[in-house]
Amino acid sequence: MEQKHILHLYRRLGFGILPSELDEISKKSKKQIVNNLFDASKTITPLTQDTSKLKALIGDSYVTAKENLREIQKLSRQLTPKLNVAWIDRMSNSTEVVREKMTLFWANHFVCEDNNYIYTQKYHNTLRKHALGNFKDFVNAVSKEAAMTKYLNTKQNKKQKPNENFARELMELFTLGVGNYTEQDIKEAARAFTGYAHDLQGNSLFRKRLHDHGEKTFFGQTGNFQGNNIVDIILNQKRCAQYICEKLYRYYVNDVINKAHVEEMTQVFYKNYNIEALMRHVCSSKWFYAEENIGNKIKSPIELLVGIQTLVPTTFKNQKQLLYLQRLLGQVLLDPPNVAGWKGGKNWIDSNTITMRLKLPSLLLNSAYISKTEEGASDVLMAQKKNYFKKNFGKRFNVESNWNYFNKHFKNIDINHLQHYVLACNISPVAKNYLNGLQKVSKQEYCVQLMSLPEYQMC
Repeated sequence: MEQKHILHLYRRLGFGILPSELDEISKKSKKQIVNNLFDASKTITPLTQDTSKLKALIGDSYVTAKENLREIQKLSRQLTPKLNVAWIDRMSNSTEVVREKMTLFWANHFVCEDNNYIYTQKYHNTLRKHALGNFKDFVNAVSKEAAMTKYLNTKQNKKQKPNENFARELMELFTLGVGNYTEQDIKEAARAFTGYAHDLQGNSLFRKRLHDHGEKTFFGQTGNFQGNNIVDIILNQKRCAQYICEKLYRYYVNDVINKAHVEEMTQVFYKNYNIEALMRHVCSSKWFYAEENIGNKIKSPIELLVGIQTLVPTTFKNQKQLLYLQRLLGQVLLDPPNVAGWKGGKNWIDSNTITMRLKLPSLLLNSAYISKTEEGASDVLMAQKKNYFKKNFGKRFNVESNWNYFNKHFKNIDINHLQHYVLACNISPVAKNYLNGLQKVSKQEYCVQLMSLPEYQMC
């Protein structure tokens, strides 16, 4: 398998690959490499923190929980950012890279948030558990999660007064897309999900007395349906498989849909809704490695941060700075903007974020400094060196960069070949002139210079 294609595979299925690892696997076939990637992600390693104190504060009665509400909220506010940081670290270091990248994808598909850390952690690990599993099991699991029943008001969905929030988003955002159901379908689905609830510790409950046991007619079928029956009927619609394949195609392949490729994916997925089988098919196809699909996607802020840490591990001495940086870039893990999540693509870039993105590598890895260029370099690229960033942000990002790790894995790479491993797309004439004018002092500095190009924003 060509190194170019291996690099592409690892950038899309994960967050990059180091030259030392690339050399080891480059002689293997595509089938072997793809199998190894997915086999490494068969393990499920939950991200957990000690919640014993929080559980004790909540107790098993609403009276206890209400009495300790302030302490519960305070402790949850302390634990949630720690999960954010732990997840960044996991994505940067895990061997289960496919599962972690897919968990990131599903977190922006089954969008949810909660101010109770127990519910947040449980929901997060449910995403990780089902990320490569069966989609039907996944949807059913999500529908019963405490965080989701709170977020979309399923807990308030009762026989006497149905709440349609979850039923609507289930079809509009999670399974079918706008326009592929009727308002009556929403009403009937909401009735089927009545009685879904959870206890104080986040365990799912089904309250029979609050459930509507009457007949419902949904997508032309009539029966005494519960939530799982609604999910079955939705997944029987081929549009559901197509909708998920379209989202996966935009995320992993190209923002511009190729109908033939999506139809091919849909045929595979509709058979049994096996997520891993679908992704293996995508990674084994010829079109996944086509030139038009390489280096054509804008990295999300999290992909950008994790990608930098994959090459040069960085440790934030003050973890709050990592969350602050995510906010500056426009994507804070576990804090989605709304139920539709982040739009992605070109929406990641605006006049504020692009400047920060271009300067980020030098801020984190080189004290906000980029090597001087010879006369004639691009004014736009030169502008990145302004002291404004060091003055305003240099002190805020107190990080420790592990350049020994970088030097170890790039030991046998010639400085002139470094861009092959750092950049995913071809560089522009302007960038070429800029690179030619740089003073190549060391691999470290040249790596920062390459990361500071607009081309590094692509994967």
